[in-house]
Amino acid sequence: MDTAVPGTPKTPAVSAVVVGAGVLGACVGYHLARQGVRVVVLEEARPASGTSGATFSADVTHLKTPYAYYRLNRQGAEEHRLLSGTLAGPAWLHPAPLVQWADGDAAHQALRERVLRARGWGHDCRLAPPSALRDLAPAVDPAACAADEVAVYGSAVWFDAPRFVHALLDAAVEHGAETHYGVAVTGLTRTGDGRITGITAGDRSWSADTVVNCAGPAADRIAALAGVRLPMRQVPGLLAESAPLPGPPLAAIVVAPGVDLRPTADGGVLALSWEIDARLEGSGTAALDGLPRELHRRASTVLPGLARTRIDDARIGVRPIPSDGLPLVGAVASAPGLYHLVSHSAVTLAPVLGRLAAREIVTGRPAAELAPYRPDRAVHDSVQDENLRAMNGRRRRSQRAGQGL
Repeated sequence: MDTAVPGTPKTPAVSAVVVGAGVLGACVGYHLARQGVRVVVLEEARPASGTSGATFSADVTHLKTPYAYYRLNRQGAEEHRLLSGTLAGPAWLHPAPLVQWADGDAAHQALRERVLRARGWGHDCRLAPPSALRDLAPAVDPAACAADEVAVYGSAVWFDAPRFVHALLDAAVEHGAETHYGVAVTGLTRTGDGRITGITAGDRSWSADTVVNCAGPAADRIAALAGVRLPMRQVPGLLAESAPLPGPPLAAIVVAPGVDLRPTADGGVLALSWEIDARLEGSGTAALDGLPRELHRRASTVLPGLARTRIDDARIGVRPIPSDGLPLVGAVASAPGLYHLVSHSAVTLAPVLGRLAAREIVTGRPAAELAPYRPDRAVHDSVQDENLRAMNGRRRRSQRAGQGL
């Protein structure tokens, strides 16, 4: 027999305040509004102005572990395709093969094992000779790949997250949702028994049956207003976006040693490097000095055409990362009425997490798919998500190198 999720009403919710207009807030707001809930979306700045506007946004479902989490990410990717045929506005979903290679025997063996595992799970992937780059990514310098083989993930996509957010919010408004931007939440209202009944923002306030915490890196601050601790941390990341490439555009997502690259909507290239990101922690925005140029230089060793372009934009995003790498979804018993939705890889997961969260909020019945991700679960020291383990490993190696260890 179903039992109610702690903090959700047993009868359908009639109103909800969503804190945050990134991908998760926009998606849960959209699904709630479609179900007839009176929705108010509040955003401290503007839509997609936080992490959702400074994210690499490529589908790396093939890296996700354990298997249940892989399946959740795959479901998110599939629901993106469904939404892309439903929502109006410019395209945000861009299919492109993902090509990866490694340097060194150990890294190459780990890459092979990931491909075999993902293929065993039914993922579209294969190992191919480096010559496959000529067809999949002709803008890549063949000399940049010294490996004997590359991994090819044929059904990958990259997302234009800001366009996705705006499409969701526009659709939510069509279904009756309100949006308010430039609104910073300063407090939560609650009844004598501790139930959260709304938010305050300076001298303004909104009441609701459910407050949905989709504040990204600030989600722990919103939770703390109710005395709740979310097991998460904030990890900065630098992105550098180039002007359009001269000659053929980049046609694939490329994961090379030391740098990741993907196309942009206007024919440019978006680049990140986990090794460079390791140097951001604790340094704030001052770390932008020189690092975008270094990132652009690294990218140019893989894509020679980048050497003839300029950096159009460089920005630091702050990733909200749960301690074990898995999402935090749901309410906790000590603060009923406050529903949390926090995730790394939020762009890929937003369609499925937003839909399931909205269903739980409306019906008061738990979704079995979300059971492993409750915010009050026992969070172990070991990271469950292999993508995050790999990111942490690259960051630690870079930090040790920078300290001369």
